Amino acid sequence: MSVFRDNLARDPVADECTFLFHVRGHAGVGKTSLVRQWEAAARELGSATAYLDDAAQSPVEVMEAVAERLGRQGLELRRFDKLLATFRQRAHEAQLELGAQTAAQEGGAAQPPPASLPGLVAAQVGLTGLGMVPVVGALAGAVDPSQVALGADRLRAALGARMRSHDDVRLVVDPVRGLTPVFLEDLAEAARRRPWVVLFFDVYERTGPVLDEWLRDIAFGEVHGALPANVQIVLSGQGRLDARCWGDWLDLVTEVPLEVFTEEEARALLTVQGVIDEQVVEVVLRLSGRLPVLVHTLAQSRPASSGSVGDPSGTAVERFLKWETEPSRRAAALACALPLQFDEDVFRAVAPPEAAELYPWVRRLAFVTDQAGRCRYHEVVRSPMLRLQRTQSPARWRGAHESLARTFGSWREQREESVPGPGRWDDAAWREHRLNETYHRLCADPPRALPEALEAVVHACEQGNGTARRWAQLLAQAGTDTADDCLAGWGARLTSASRDDGSPVVATLDALLGHPGLTSGGQLHARLARGRAHGAAGRYEQALADFTAALVLDPECEDAFVQRAFTHQRTGNPEEALADLGEAIRIAPGHPRNHAYRGHIAVTAGRHDEALADFDRAVELDPDHDWALIGRARLYNTRGRHQEAVADLNRALAVDPEYAEAHAERSRCWWRLKRWDEAVRDMARAAALGPDSSWYRALLADQLLDLGRHAEALEQVGRALADEAEDGPRSRAWPYTLRAWALHGLGGRDAEALADLDRAVELDGAASMAFAMRGWVRWEAGRLTEAQQDFDRALAEGHAWPWALLGRGVVHVYQQRYEAAVADFGRSCGVQFGVLEPERTIARPLVDLLREHLPGNRASITAAIRLTALLSHQVQWPGLVGQVGSVLALRPGPRLLMGGLGLLRRTVAALHDRPESADAERVDWSLGLLSPLLHVLDRSPAGRQRSGDSRS
Repeated sequence: MSVFRDNLARDPVADECTFLFHVRGHAGVGKTSLVRQWEAAARELGSATAYLDDAAQSPVEVMEAVAERLGRQGLELRRFDKLLATFRQRAHEAQLELGAQTAAQEGGAAQPPPASLPGLVAAQVGLTGLGMVPVVGALAGAVDPSQVALGADRLRAALGARMRSHDDVRLVVDPVRGLTPVFLEDLAEAARRRPWVVLFFDVYERTGPVLDEWLRDIAFGEVHGALPANVQIVLSGQGRLDARCWGDWLDLVTEVPLEVFTEEEARALLTVQGVIDEQVVEVVLRLSGRLPVLVHTLAQSRPASSGSVGDPSGTAVERFLKWETEPSRRAAALACALPLQFDEDVFRAVAPPEAAELYPWVRRLAFVTDQAGRCRYHEVVRSPMLRLQRTQSPARWRGAHESLARTFGSWREQREESVPGPGRWDDAAWREHRLNETYHRLCADPPRALPEALEAVVHACEQGNGTARRWAQLLAQAGTDTADDCLAGWGARLTSASRDDGSPVVATLDALLGHPGLTSGGQLHARLARGRAHGAAGRYEQALADFTAALVLDPECEDAFVQRAFTHQRTGNPEEALADLGEAIRIAPGHPRNHAYRGHIAVTAGRHDEALADFDRAVELDPDHDWALIGRARLYNTRGRHQEAVADLNRALAVDPEYAEAHAERSRCWWRLKRWDEAVRDMARAAALGPDSSWYRALLADQLLDLGRHAEALEQVGRALADEAEDGPRSRAWPYTLRAWALHGLGGRDAEALADLDRAVELDGAASMAFAMRGWVRWEAGRLTEAQQDFDRALAEGHAWPWALLGRGVVHVYQQRYEAAVADFGRSCGVQFGVLEPERTIARPLVDLLREHLPGNRASITAAIRLTALLSHQVQWPGLVGQVGSVLALRPGPRLLMGGLGLLRRTVAALHDRPESADAERVDWSLGLLSPLLHVLDRSPAGRQRSGDSRS
């Protein structure tokens, strides 16, 4: 106690202060008792505490439990609670939709239960053919607009749910990574309000394998954020910490080893409890082995004299029961050993009628741990009590467990009234009832209950490592408690597999499929679950093998065809994927989900007419199938049917007003319709819907740049690039080009712009936009050779990109390579304006004009070209008058100005008289820029003066 108390008195930032204790020792030495005393001491000193045992089997469950316990002490983790609720809601929505669409076709072969959400999400996160994140912008000329990314929630196909943003997808796919930073931020806020926050992790030998890495990372690493200095962690378990995980940090862990009582300590406790008869003391010391929990248990019965001792043989537990003279108490103590844990409801279900009011007495027994009303026996005491009951009356043993199984089964059924079938395994309360029901059925009749229990382990595997491990431990516990060799063997195999360093879930499924025991339906389910797990890890060949094996077990298994289709798609085989989805649709033609899947994959295969037919069918089957609506809208949009696309997106948003990608796609439609303000509003809405929808912010920045709103674009892309996720905007070149051009457009920040463009080139050596932008910035800095090299790289594929050709032509002029400049300007004007003989009519006159006047007007010509580069990258030109005025303020020579105005007028006239071969959209954009530019120049004082001079 003094070690812990002294530490609480220290300054948390002092070098001698300990922030991680490890209490260890064999079962029964008093670890739980000690950490409970530590918790009480911390509370007395004003600290906040959270005590957790093995009920929390994953980092998410731990964070939820800590938040709940701190909340009861007035320290609510509000942002974490809100994000956790978002995670639960999104997972629930996805599971409901998934289950609604996976029922077997009537009359067909039996289908396996639908995959749980965690397993399905992990399996489908790699649907690369459908695209998870936007990867390119709508920057004119840089890419084919049809290749603009589909958006974060394309994963909805795999989820069958309404994922509102990429952040929602990431949260459901990897809740630990999504929740932990927010949890730590809120924990830091709570820690500022108390001298200490102490987190106790008891029975750590059970939870360590699933919590070790996460706890190590929050304690010592910066993977998720920093742990506040005044947060202490206390681990309590039987063995030493795993050196493979904690090895580099063990010198920072304060070990607190506990041993059995010395004889003097044991005698002192017995004296305090009033046990002073020497013969009684000797019996207690011998039976207990001086193990603290047994010494305390025997002392609690208070045998008063040697006459109450009787035969000194027998176990400590048997002696405790013998010394308890009240029959109803003995019956209650024995009955409460049967359940894994109990509260008052379980107590009343298991206790005999004469012991109905003894719940408070049982809770106070020395070997009972009470955590917020949930009690459990110490294993040192529970095991012999179970053995005693099982061997004394096997029939009574079986009847008691059958009764408890029925009790938990009835509670499970009650829960099912409010939790739909597909979401039950995601519901913690339902899962707990099912686990306890299964345990008692195994204890009552192991051979009969085992097959169903093994299939339940398959479900548990789909919930993730923590749940799989807990169910493996359940079978091991049941094997020990029943002394059934077959059950114990399964428990040992599954527990060992659940500790696998590589993939515990796959190892557990390997064990299930590698030994006889699963029914054919269980094997089918396990094959599907393992196939999804292999696919999630990128082991596509193994995944295909499992799905194919599933189809051998059931040739009419719709889900196996669907999952194999996904895997084919991920391996770049869309034709095989479409064939499998065709089979799935043959088996279940009324499932709109499969038509939507096939439609999206058909798009990636370039079979747009077939895709449209599938989307039409999906919407016919379900008019509110918003994912099919958005798929059809994208096709409409690429085909120029923008109004129809908007109509579909309006329908999708009527179903779900917070569907982020629907807002983003409608924004793209508005953009094609040149309704810029509506486009920006919808993209801003998409960006606002997620906790931090970084990709949508990057897309919004792209639009703002095209509208000439550089400062706003810089703000949005800055927020996008603040996302440190591995698959976020920092992982792609495109967002860096956006920020670079925003910086360049604002002026005076070209050094920062070049740094961003260098980073973009590092990320993507074929990023033509990055090379073109860097060429423009380097040209303005006078780095002409490097600028030419960048423009050469931008044009390396032979693409006639007017903006890059214009830039390289400018570099040639400044290098005095005039014929090369004429060639590049000619190609640029030919593509952009569609005029006849562009070299003769525009390019050569332009080069001649620049060649003549550049030596005496370098500043004004450079400013004019810089402005041209910026304006030709936009679709709207706010502040045009002021921008032109800033160039004219540099006082270009009269002949230069007159020559430039004349060339501009001739170009505008040629555009009005466009040839049939011209690209109408490019010509319209060019007139949209050049006509107002000419108007501004004509109305400027210099322009009016030059016009007057030319008329005279």
